[in-house]
Amino acid sequence: MPAKHLSAKSLLRDLPSVDRLLSEKTVAALAEEYPRGRVKEAAREVLKDLRRAVREGRLDAGALRARLERLPQALRERLAGALRPSLLSVINATGVILHTNLGRAPLAEEAVEEVARAARSYAALEYDIASGRRGGRGAHVESLLCRMLEAEAAHIVNNNAAAVLLALNTLALGKEVVVSRGELIEIGGSFRIPEILARSGARMREVGTTNKTKPADYARAVSKETGTLLKVHPSNYRVVGFTESVELEELAAIARKKRIPLLYDLGSGHLAPLAGVGEPTVPEELRRGADVVCFSGDKLLGGPQAGVLAGKKRLVQAMKRNPLSRALRVDKMTLAALEATLALHYAGRLEKIPVLRMAGASREAIRKRARRLASRIAKVHPDWGVEVKDDASRIGGGTTPAMETPTAVVSLLHPSLSAQAAAERLRGAEPPVIARVRGGRVILDLRTVGREEEKKLEAALGRLA
Repeated sequence: MPAKHLSAKSLLRDLPSVDRLLSEKTVAALAEEYPRGRVKEAAREVLKDLRRAVREGRLDAGALRARLERLPQALRERLAGALRPSLLSVINATGVILHTNLGRAPLAEEAVEEVARAARSYAALEYDIASGRRGGRGAHVESLLCRMLEAEAAHIVNNNAAAVLLALNTLALGKEVVVSRGELIEIGGSFRIPEILARSGARMREVGTTNKTKPADYARAVSKETGTLLKVHPSNYRVVGFTESVELEELAAIARKKRIPLLYDLGSGHLAPLAGVGEPTVPEELRRGADVVCFSGDKLLGGPQAGVLAGKKRLVQAMKRNPLSRALRVDKMTLAALEATLALHYAGRLEKIPVLRMAGASREAIRKRARRLASRIAKVHPDWGVEVKDDASRIGGGTTPAMETPTAVVSLLHPSLSAQAAAERLRGAEPPVIARVRGGRVILDLRTVGREEEKKLEAALGRLA
């Protein structure tokens, strides 16, 4: 047998058994902090890692001895790591306001407080306090939504994809849905309108072409098999050049003439005009003739993940009665956050909503913050290349793809680390910092960094020293 195999075999004999390891005083004490079964499981994993390292020749006798001396500490670290949350808070220095991979809209403090209040106690979720009888789950926010959107009725589900699914299943189960080929979109996570439509139990009837759809295309497609007309707002793409699409008013006129409901997937959920954001608002699209509009709660609304359906009462009530509604319903914490966010909209306190505050910040205001940060970095790290440059932030989140907001960024060039290596180290900070890399430099956009996060950002930059 080769010498290295004999050596590995000899080293493996030095490893303690699980029971022997658990009997050691320092390890046995862990059973007072953690369930014994968890301690035993962690011991097996730590010893398994050591056996693998020995067999692969990564540990000699000296290195193994050092690792064995640290076994109790390694065991403690393994147990603590298993309990550490993996859903970490991060600092978003990308400048993408609605970053889908980072959870989209951060909540307003008022919404966070309402979530905590609802979470720590019982709540009148489906209970009418005045009558002492069962109440409606969505009643807490639906009346407020109806006032704000000028809608007859509203309903809340767990996201906008669920809203589209529920609406199609209610309005067109076993029937056709007439939709333009130019609006058969795909958004993040491979969510495709045709696939959702198929799962709803409806049949898709495509009209027009990718770049041009006309009113007559819809009118010709409507038959006794038609359940609804569907319009999809192009939130995450644009078709430019030789194009033509049907305005909502024209489509609404066809729907009324044919006595077919018109469903509009608006997506972004913008409630009121915002400077620099050219998205249509929900009240505006309802006034223009949509029978039901569905949109997201965690995009331009600035609230929690939710899907909102608003429009004609008879249609929305039918959706509420659909058995799918129970599978797609939201919990008390989502409703608490949504109600608090809507209250801020209703009161005109838009500056309290982080997404809208970020979107509305001027380049000049961000440039001042960027210069202060750059000055502090240059003072501590004089050998770094630190510049403040004009740039552009994006709203993101599948919203206004071509819309960029003027910003100013801190551009860093490290003397010895590549930009990719520097960005990787920033992601390893506590909390992790997510930055952009462009042109061999690390780009920090303070538009999406809270003022209260700046000191933590500076501390994270210390990892690059």
